[in-house]
Amino acid sequence: MAAAEPAARKRRPKGHFAAGAGRAKRPRGAGRQLEAGMRGILITCNMNERKCVGEAYSLLGEYGDLLYGPEQFSDHEERLSGSDREEDEDDVEAALKKEVGQIRASTEQKLRRFQSVESGANNVVFIRTQGIEPENLVHHILKDMHTTKKKKTRVILRMLPISGTCKAFMEDMKKYTETFFEPWFKAPNKGTFQIVYKARNNSHMSREEVIKELAGIVGSLNPENKVDLNNPQYTVVVEIIKTVCCLSVVRDYVLFRKYNLQEVVKSNKEDAQQNPSNLTEEHNSEVVKAETEEEEKSSKEVKEENKNQSEIESEPKGNDALTV
Repeated sequence: MAAAEPAARKRRPKGHFAAGAGRAKRPRGAGRQLEAGMRGILITCNMNERKCVGEAYSLLGEYGDLLYGPEQFSDHEERLSGSDREEDEDDVEAALKKEVGQIRASTEQKLRRFQSVESGANNVVFIRTQGIEPENLVHHILKDMHTTKKKKTRVILRMLPISGTCKAFMEDMKKYTETFFEPWFKAPNKGTFQIVYKARNNSHMSREEVIKELAGIVGSLNPENKVDLNNPQYTVVVEIIKTVCCLSVVRDYVLFRKYNLQEVVKSNKEDAQQNPSNLTEEHNSEVVKAETEEEEKSSKEVKEENKNQSEIESEPKGNDALTV
């Protein structure tokens, strides 16, 4: 006896698939991860990245509006939302194509002044910037906090402007920095400098090689560029995360306590206690500060502060510094 034919499956209305397309997850990547070519602000925190992002948006928004005026938002995204969806419900393929187009257009319109992207490392947040100069904004924030001694964050530790990014391979870095360093170090411009280096989730780069090559490039742009560990005019910051090299040249690195928001609000008496040792001329081409002990101290102190403080705020004792 022939087997009974399976019961006919219940057909779903075509509108079901169109609605599903609207609920589909947007693909990650495509500007949502740190990659070569981005500019922004690299922020370190202590075990609370979500709160760090919130503090960063608040702080950057406050000073961004002050320096550049209120951010102008586009209503293009609202005009895209669902106005024509009904007419495509009878054509699933058209609905899918339309959704892809909306995602692309919406992504372009969502290039906000400050946008968090995946950094690729724990306890590190990267805020991509649009239409501003990261180094000027961060320097203004630190200058104001250093002057007023007013604490504005709880979980943010260091805030480093990133003026440029490239692939974290020696040849790419050499080619990129030959042009990148020109505004500060190419004759007739000159200045004293130091180099600080930190690598995360990367094992193929050599700290000594990177420092040697970059110091050589600075020297080739103008022989009058000299190393100074005590109070350099410029600090070259090299932050490598996976296969991305983040670069910046910052001012007042020592004065602003290595761009640490928790330390910069401390008293001037404590600031004066920092006194880096001098190096000879032979060693000046490979200048780096050892800061591991300070980083460990910072992590413990900030954890203790966050644990003990429930309703009132006390003076922070945390600090996070580059390990070189």
